[in-house]
Amino acid sequence: MDFREISYIAAIAKHQNITKAAEALYISQPALSKFLMSLEDELGLKLFDRVERKYIPTYTGKRYLEYARTILETKASLDAELSDIIKRDIGILNIGLPNMRCTFMLPKILPDFNRKYPNVKVNIFEGTSAMIDVKLLEGDIDLAFYSKPHEVSPHIEYETLAHEELLVCTCRNHPVKSSAMNGHIELSSLKDERLILLSPEQRTGQISRHYLKQAGIELTNSITTNNMPAVISLTEQGWGVSFIFESHLRWHSPKPEIDTYSFGSPRVTSDFVAAMRKGSYVSAYAREFVEDARKLYA
Repeated sequence: MDFREISYIAAIAKHQNITKAAEALYISQPALSKFLMSLEDELGLKLFDRVERKYIPTYTGKRYLEYARTILETKASLDAELSDIIKRDIGILNIGLPNMRCTFMLPKILPDFNRKYPNVKVNIFEGTSAMIDVKLLEGDIDLAFYSKPHEVSPHIEYETLAHEELLVCTCRNHPVKSSAMNGHIELSSLKDERLILLSPEQRTGQISRHYLKQAGIELTNSITTNNMPAVISLTEQGWGVSFIFESHLRWHSPKPEIDTYSFGSPRVTSDFVAAMRKGSYVSAYAREFVEDARKLYA
């Protein structure tokens, strides 16, 4: 098993299509097909089932891929560490960010980071927290920044950078204001309100649903979106009640015209974290990016 063989099999599994895998590998489709046939003949086992033009890993193929990905991750860690050792600060940093955090974090961090590390190419993947976790575990990104989930993955390490409060948000002078005590509101008072929720694939959506379920609030009178600016705008217009982390409001421009309330006892907070695959090597420039994010949230 060599690195070329591993990368070829991993590409076929990822794309489930020989043509697309060949394009990603910059080789011809016939060459990749011939390689796979030759390898399966050599092993005496099928690595993929052909199902409606899709290449689906067999049990043998899945076991092969488990070891193959471990080898590729180990090689990536070795390459990154060797790059640090020779002090060239040349490399690639693949970062995952939820859309809203990307909007306000990158302009504040990336320019200064680029001045310090001009030879490091930064690639950004934007998506929901769930999508970012998949990319992180598959090795497509090295580092992610988001709110820590309630159910953590045993294969991901989380480094807490800050604590954020999740707030109940309404338009100015919403009727629920009358039931608020010292800026605190009970979720039970929202049982008849229309709710504006972020997708359950987004961490804010997961956490807010968790507490609404605990409060026994049904979600029948709600709308779901992936778009945080839309949530803020609808809240401002009085269309419904939403749940937003205070950092999203702090950096939103212009400053939202909404009222905010704490809930829960004690206040509901979440850890803002830097996440990386467990056991992976973190380069010096990746560590610098983490520290820049920590300073931003301080």
